[in-house]
Amino acid sequence: MSGCLKLAASFSILFLAGPGIACAQQQVIGAPPEAHNMKLVGTSDLQARSAYQPTIHHQGDRWIAYIGHHGGSDDIPAPVNPQTGKAEPNGTSIVDVTDPAQPKYLRHLPGQEGKYEAGGAQMVRICDGKALPKGDRNAVYMLRTFGGEAHEIWNVADPANPVLITRIAGLKDTHKNWWECDTGIAFLVSGAPDWRTRRMTQVYDLSDPAHPQKIRDFGLPGQEPGSTGAVPTELHGPISTGPSGNRVYFGYGTNKGGFLQIVDREKLLSGPKEPTVDNLRSPEIARLAMSAFNGAHTVFPMLGMPIAEFARDKDGKTRDIVMIVDEAILNECNEPRQMVWFADITVENRPMMISSYTVPEASGTFCERGGRFGAHSSNESMAQVFYKKMAFISFFNAGVRALDIRDPYHPTEVGYFIPAITAATDKRCVKIDGKDRCKVAIQTNNVETDERGYIYIVDRANTGLHILELTGPARAVAGLR
Repeated sequence: MSGCLKLAASFSILFLAGPGIACAQQQVIGAPPEAHNMKLVGTSDLQARSAYQPTIHHQGDRWIAYIGHHGGSDDIPAPVNPQTGKAEPNGTSIVDVTDPAQPKYLRHLPGQEGKYEAGGAQMVRICDGKALPKGDRNAVYMLRTFGGEAHEIWNVADPANPVLITRIAGLKDTHKNWWECDTGIAFLVSGAPDWRTRRMTQVYDLSDPAHPQKIRDFGLPGQEPGSTGAVPTELHGPISTGPSGNRVYFGYGTNKGGFLQIVDREKLLSGPKEPTVDNLRSPEIARLAMSAFNGAHTVFPMLGMPIAEFARDKDGKTRDIVMIVDEAILNECNEPRQMVWFADITVENRPMMISSYTVPEASGTFCERGGRFGAHSSNESMAQVFYKKMAFISFFNAGVRALDIRDPYHPTEVGYFIPAITAATDKRCVKIDGKDRCKVAIQTNNVETDERGYIYIVDRANTGLHILELTGPARAVAGLR
């Protein structure tokens, strides 16, 4: 016998699942989800594939969810696609969520063969061809990673029948990209073979997706080819404010020794391209170093926020804020707590931390539940429905958390939702006296929202997609009726 049995009981039980493996099921199949001021609207099992980034796109009169996946697991390296009857490496799920109560699974687009971080197609971004300066007006373009080795662009105008347009290949570790649909400029997280870090930035002009034009490579001094000495921590991902904001915010160091880096976008695009120390430093406006305990998975800008407490002050009535979210990496709290941080960057060359947020561990004995406990990512949509009012934070076995961020000096949790495990939910293990101890637990991985006010969470442990909406006081915070 291998793996962990899953019992539809109302209690936890510890039992042997094979030689040297102990399994404990902390949550139970059939138990209801745990929720406060958030309710479940609809679900999709996503073919029991480990999910990473959801992107929700309003496409004509439809709403389509494009969901990136990690690679397969040791137990199931390539799940069977019920639509084809074939085992397929994890890739991209395409789901019609026009009716969020009844999601329709349209297509699985296989990614790179490989397990966990080594395979799949984790990251996905979408741009309409009519928005891109040189795009086909009838096309809808999907930019996705292909395992660690490439970036791909597909035409998903017919989301059930994607067509490959182009590939940017020869890389070693792709990850969390950002694509400006109005300009076509893309900040691609890549592992260029000659750079000294696993992940850095390759800036591309994708205004004509069929003909990508590379602008430059970018990273921290010490990461560039030919440099010596210690190598600075790797990039996780950027978010750009485009030409109007003229800033790109980069997050480095996922769960330790992280940085928020603020970069002048125009200098980055038009400055000298050779990756010398001086040329890499030139676009940088400021860098906020974090503790050795914490990193920067997601750095989400919220500029010009009116602060009610400061409304009668002569200066500083509005503030520029960046929300920084770390990523928990290790199971069962075997690392410092990864959290949410708020930085005031109003004085841009002197950023400072002003507040933080975490889920209280004792509120659900989360260190004992199995799997990761701690922050991972936030929603990244800047649609008016939630922007600068509410943020949604995925917290692995503590589900998704809804924060009132109207006063970023005092962020307040106003809702949460922890899905119930299913028969597909995968185990997570830690070493105890040299042996694996495994538990089955929810691992809410990433979160996104749409302009209608729905919240989408996906699960790292194969539990699928959950579509949520706010209820009660949390709904009032967002101004929803």
